[in-house]
Amino acid sequence: MSNAVARAGSAVSSEGRMRGKVCLVTGGGSGIGRAAALRMAAEGAEAVLIAGRREAELEAAALDCRAFGVEAIAVRADVTRQEEVERLVATALDRYGRLDAAFNNAGFQERRAPLEQQGGGIYDDVFDANVRSVFLCLRAQLAAMYARGQGRIVINASVSGVRNPNAGLALYSASKAAVISLTRSAAMEAAPRGVRINAIAPGRVVTDMMLRAGVGDIATVAAGLPLRRIGQPEDIAEAVVWLLSDASAYVVGHVLAADGGFLAS
Repeated sequence: MSNAVARAGSAVSSEGRMRGKVCLVTGGGSGIGRAAALRMAAEGAEAVLIAGRREAELEAAALDCRAFGVEAIAVRADVTRQEEVERLVATALDRYGRLDAAFNNAGFQERRAPLEQQGGGIYDDVFDANVRSVFLCLRAQLAAMYARGQGRIVINASVSGVRNPNAGLALYSASKAAVISLTRSAAMEAAPRGVRINAIAPGRVVTDMMLRAGVGDIATVAAGLPLRRIGQPEDIAEAVVWLLSDASAYVVGHVLAADGGFLAS
């Protein structure tokens, strides 16, 4: 049993909050996406489709999910490309006849630096990964869910999109603010048609993306949080599954901060 499986299984719910659900996770090969896929599997999902661009990581995540006795499929997809998003959702429909829950997690963060030092192409990299991908995924997922009149979607935003400014991460912060606005607008359209959309806003979480962005000393960052510890992907995964479950049935268009108290401080 891998360490990731052990962590996901350490708090398996006897209620099986995702029992019988066909789930999709983008950016599911590592970090928060992988933790969310494992949490869905531990909570009794019928199937978990794990999408991303790095095949080896996707296959490893799918293998860990199968340890919980669920079907897990690794699907290589670039979710900034319309045709690949449509193929991804079609995979769920062709194989299972439905899509019950989706976590749109794929994203990108520029390396921390003053705006004038950011390369000219970084704007497209950030906004394509963080905003365009969400738009494309929502459009395809909603079409599938509207056909059945039910579904749940969670979008990975960030505290950087809630509380600005964030010096050195201007594009990332702006893109996540756009994601939050997109979430709220889409949620108002989708709710009357039986689909709930919400967002999760993680704070500092130990992931490869955070470490690549150059956030500084982790112990120092943790000491500045009210909870006095930095977040782990599993912390966010737990909140994502709650938003996708029946336990949050009356929650619509909400941005749930999972940040160790950062926004409240």
